[in-house]
Amino acid sequence: MRKLPSPISLVVLGTGAFLLVLAPMLAWYVEPRVKLMPIDTNVTTSLTGTGSYFDQDTVSVKNGQKITVTQRVLGDVAASDRSGYAIVDVASIVDTPKTLPLKDPRRSLDWSQERFVVDRRTNRPVHCCGEKPAHRGEAYLKFPFDVQKRDYRWWDGTLDGTVLLRFDGTKRLHGYEGYRFTGMVAPTKRGTRQVPGALVGLPKQDQVIAEEWYANAGIELVVDQRTGQIMNVKTAPHVTLRAPGAKYDAVTLLRSDRLEMSPAMQREQVKFAAKNSRDLQLLGEIAPVGGAVTGLVLAVAGGVMVMRGRTASGRHSGNR
Repeated sequence: MRKLPSPISLVVLGTGAFLLVLAPMLAWYVEPRVKLMPIDTNVTTSLTGTGSYFDQDTVSVKNGQKITVTQRVLGDVAASDRSGYAIVDVASIVDTPKTLPLKDPRRSLDWSQERFVVDRRTNRPVHCCGEKPAHRGEAYLKFPFDVQKRDYRWWDGTLDGTVLLRFDGTKRLHGYEGYRFTGMVAPTKRGTRQVPGALVGLPKQDQVIAEEWYANAGIELVVDQRTGQIMNVKTAPHVTLRAPGAKYDAVTLLRSDRLEMSPAMQREQVKFAAKNSRDLQLLGEIAPVGGAVTGLVLAVAGGVMVMRGRTASGRHSGNR
């Protein structure tokens, strides 16, 4: 009677075969379904620094003041498409020492509300579902997954347009390395507003349609390469008013040479990005490669054990 392979050899062989099948599934099937922008985002970040702003109560520019820019990002889970796009509502609030304690966006220096729809895989804009404004570019709330060493088009809500951010090497942030992107915005007219003529150097006119201009002397983003998550932001906005057709600024509405995330918030962002990056690396690289190598070793070992068992069984039968 022919002896069957030992249970141990079959278990080793079966485990090896299972791992060989599982490894490519993790890399080619599971990871792409995990590498998606979340639809349940609920994040608040802030930038702080010193600068100048126009105080409407005193009708004068206040210099050397603390400026706080808060961004609140909330995903619309019910309206998002789990397999296609994510919808997020973004509130951006600019506060001064006078308005920050009020905790009321309506009484802040500036407040804007935007609704973004982005492809969950590519991070590209999806123009549907009541988006406002119709944004463009490749990056805003985050960069695409697997960030490359190249230039990207960044959506600047203050400009209401895109800014070219150039890859500018790597930068370590609290011990963690990210990609650094830098750019700037030359003075650009972004709209108009009605103001007293005296405010822009036209005292003989009660009201004029002044031009609102925006510039940014330096934008710097530090981004996690694998996830595209932004770990730090530096920006230097300058918003002014000009008389109609004028070539020079008449009054500063907002100016800061440096607004940046606090060290504590940087550490929080780095921790979050590092964890997500490790999870993706484990799922897309470490587990598939380790599973494939282990599976191959076990499959070969199991096969050898089965063949040896059969050979031994054949010899035993022949001796009989």
